[in-house]
Amino acid sequence: MSGYLTKQESIAIHGVEQLTIRSLLDKQQFHDPQGEAEQLGISDAFWPLFGLLWPSGEQLAACMAVRPRVAGERILELGCGLGLASLVCHRRGEDITASDCHPLAGTFMRENLRLNQLPPMKFRIGHWGATHSDQTAYERMDIADRDHDDLSHGARSLPPDYQSATSEQSEIWAVDGRFDLIVGSDLLYERDARATLPHYIDSHCTPAAQIWVVDPDRGNRSAFSRQMAELGFGVEEMRLDRAASALLPAYKGRLLKYQR
Repeated sequence: MSGYLTKQESIAIHGVEQLTIRSLLDKQQFHDPQGEAEQLGISDAFWPLFGLLWPSGEQLAACMAVRPRVAGERILELGCGLGLASLVCHRRGEDITASDCHPLAGTFMRENLRLNQLPPMKFRIGHWGATHSDQTAYERMDIADRDHDDLSHGARSLPPDYQSATSEQSEIWAVDGRFDLIVGSDLLYERDARATLPHYIDSHCTPAAQIWVVDPDRGNRSAFSRQMAELGFGVEEMRLDRAASALLPAYKGRLLKYQR
């Protein structure tokens, strides 16, 4: 992780073997000599957020760890960041595809697979806010097709023709297909007047799919649920509140389950 300070910690999730996770040291980690953040529309304040462990991500991982497995089910995690929930699913032997729009997400995912001695896992670029005209080209990061023990093999980099890459080329590396379960945590952090996230979900879910979103009581939840309702999704809410303990801080939030 050249240019970044990182830390490594053990994360206990009930129902699965303990996971070792490498993350950025703090929110101050920003190293962008190629100017990729500006090209991708990611501010220096938002750039490091993908590489931190967040309480809602841990809550989603805990939910996935105790969820009954369904044979043949395809699962997609949106905005995975460090992909704790995806790693839990992968350890359980489920068919999981992790996705994120951050260029370094795949690199950290590969490292955390290595640290936990896990086999390769699918990863795709997922950016629901991108339009056809402003999509940018990323290197394809299909961890299922790479040697996850060799971090130098297929190291993430933008292609030489990054500036001239077409949106059609970008789509080659994007999330594709439809999934039986789509999950995500803390996805509703900004207003989405165009309903880009609900429509993105709709374009990648099967007719009977469930959508699980762990939300830390953000103000955009109601608007998101209305937008999902317009697409035919009903919602069930489950509180995930937790009091502070000697080992864990307090948490307030809910699991939103959508289904047609």
